[in-house]
Amino acid sequence: MPTSAARATTGPALSFHDVLSDDGTVVRAWTNDPEGVIDGPTVVLCNGLGTSAYAWPALLRPDCGVRVVSWNHRGTGGSDRPADPSHIEIGHFVEDGLSVMDHFGVDRAVLMGWSMGVNTMFEMAVRHPERVRGLFAVAGVPGDTFGTMLGPLRLPRAVARTVTVGLTHALRYSDWALTPIASRLPVGRRAIRVLSHTGFMFPVPDPELAATAVSEFLTTPIGWYMQLALSTSRHARVSLSRVSVPCAFVAGRYDILAGTRHMATAAARVKDATYAELRGSHFIQMEQPEQVHRLLVEFLARVG
Repeated sequence: MPTSAARATTGPALSFHDVLSDDGTVVRAWTNDPEGVIDGPTVVLCNGLGTSAYAWPALLRPDCGVRVVSWNHRGTGGSDRPADPSHIEIGHFVEDGLSVMDHFGVDRAVLMGWSMGVNTMFEMAVRHPERVRGLFAVAGVPGDTFGTMLGPLRLPRAVARTVTVGLTHALRYSDWALTPIASRLPVGRRAIRVLSHTGFMFPVPDPELAATAVSEFLTTPIGWYMQLALSTSRHARVSLSRVSVPCAFVAGRYDILAGTRHMATAAARVKDATYAELRGSHFIQMEQPEQVHRLLVEFLARVG
């Protein structure tokens, strides 16, 4: 499999690799252990849609004790767009994840998902159970994500899905106007401070790293991001009766993009699952990195 690697020149130590997925799409994979010195278990991160490594401050510390391998979604963060533009379903993300695992020599591992990445990891668990040892879900549900959005409003699933899918369509067709603005926004500590008082995101202990995460996110054209989102919105709820590995769910109490009550319900339906609810938003791993990291380490110890 063709590979190229580059060491990050500033900030946390990361290495990046170009990995060929099954349909010929080259995705940009990364790891927080470029020198192979982290003494701890390997976790495969199914990240939030269009997000980067910089959204996980606790995992970027050299003493985090967890080796992470992950990748950037198709058409984002250096990953190519597929030759067939319809190849952006959750199933294609599963194949990308398996290709990344093969590239790093990971036969079987705990999967960690955030946001839409939770869909990906649950889908991988039911399609390829032999590759999965456990599932750690952060601010995400196992399918039908758009039906759980706007959770604090307690809308019926059908209504929430109609509203959020309609808004996504509108943003997609507004790409010509929005992308030039978004790509030029000055994102720094002040912008993060403003964002963290909107209720969409809460204050974070590392605003500079959060600014890097937001800046990386804004490099993706809004039209393409919304096309990815619309494709993943069609992912139905995963049959939890087919999940046979330990699970943990970590929710942000005021999350408007992944309903906490739906996460709690999913946890109740899975054998050997735990549920933790922290004060925070959809970006709980940026707002309370130490608590989320502690829960991850405890889960890895439980899985063994």
